[in-house]
Amino acid sequence: MAGATNGGGNGANGGGKVISLPLQYFCVLAAVVVAVMVLSLAFMSPAAMVAVRQNLGSVAASSAGSSGNSSGAGAGGAGPAAPAPPVARKEKEQAQRPPVVLFNFGDSNSDTGGVAAAGGIRIMPPEGRTYFRHPTGRLSDGRVIIDFFCKSLGTHELNPYLKGIGSDYSNGVNFAMAGSTVSHGVSPYSLNVQVDQFVYFRRRSLEMFEQGLKGPVSKEGFENALYMMDIGHNDMVGVAHTPSDKWDKKITDIVGEVRKAISILYDNGARKFWIHGTGALGCLPALVVQEKGEHDAHGCLASVNRAAKAYNKKLSQLCDDMRFHLKDATIVYTDMFAIKYDFVANHTKYGIEWPFMVCCGNGGPPYNFKPGKFGCGDLCPPEAKVVSWDGVHFTDFGSGLAAKLAMSGEYSKPRVKLASLIHGDSKKASDS
Repeated sequence: MAGATNGGGNGANGGGKVISLPLQYFCVLAAVVVAVMVLSLAFMSPAAMVAVRQNLGSVAASSAGSSGNSSGAGAGGAGPAAPAPPVARKEKEQAQRPPVVLFNFGDSNSDTGGVAAAGGIRIMPPEGRTYFRHPTGRLSDGRVIIDFFCKSLGTHELNPYLKGIGSDYSNGVNFAMAGSTVSHGVSPYSLNVQVDQFVYFRRRSLEMFEQGLKGPVSKEGFENALYMMDIGHNDMVGVAHTPSDKWDKKITDIVGEVRKAISILYDNGARKFWIHGTGALGCLPALVVQEKGEHDAHGCLASVNRAAKAYNKKLSQLCDDMRFHLKDATIVYTDMFAIKYDFVANHTKYGIEWPFMVCCGNGGPPYNFKPGKFGCGDLCPPEAKVVSWDGVHFTDFGSGLAAKLAMSGEYSKPRVKLASLIHGDSKKASDS
């Protein structure tokens, strides 16, 4: 395996656990599978119209008798100052904005290296090959959706909470961990634990400022920050494998935990929330290939998608309810199911030939996925328009597509762009 022998030395010299390519995703995905099994047994078992920072003052018209040419205006300072070019005005506006601060709570869909840091795991190439050019701990060949959010907002990628070396938390923290669930007791870093980590981080940051030290995030930073959640996928895969007549109670309990998490964050000063529903879980190649059951017209597992949609409906209703009660907060729900399902249902629109194709897999098209066989025996080219990296997680290409649509606001309620929520007066957005 090429990836098992590259990337920074052996375990004795490099430190940490070196996970060979055939085993690296097995180890992490096995943890997710265990979580799903435990869930099954236990259960039964992303208003704001942007405050447009324009019309900040126009330059006066040329004075009478001015020749209007640039050389005359500059001579002796007799003429009015030339208008600042658009680029300069934009840079000035950006400089006047408070710094972008983000806090993210989630699972492997938004993990930027947390599980690797927590477990001391050195995941090897070809993970990270397309954008970073080296492994980063993301379960992808490149970036995850939140990385594209950060780039669009003009800030660097969020560092994982448990990545102690080389981390810069001035723009916030990523608490997401692969394998995490909303439900308690299934994963070590469930949503309630991630929220507890945030509360601790906030308290210590504010203590540092009170002591005259430079903390990572100030009080104003916490107040203006965006609080994102992209979690519940592992919970819903577990729920989907239980009797459907039990779903309503299970989903109600899970959404109740999300309510508690939002309430705690609100009590700690959070006012801007960006909540993602689950994706089209029944369209994950790992499930499509391995599991029997009814498939819909586009080849996705119908029952798993029904469970995902049932969760998303209750999650959207929760956001509506909390938006009503928390008058000074903006809570945006983003329909990731619709976004990701479209990559299958209308795949040719995105230039995708094989919607269930796995990039890092075995066997070639149309799936390149063989149950029980791990590693990248057949690896797609870096430039390939393939959405799935390993059967569960997205490629850099897939995450980029999803992020662009999510940030547009077209799939959000209220319909607000991500940048507007960060920089604008989000309380004026329409609920349509």
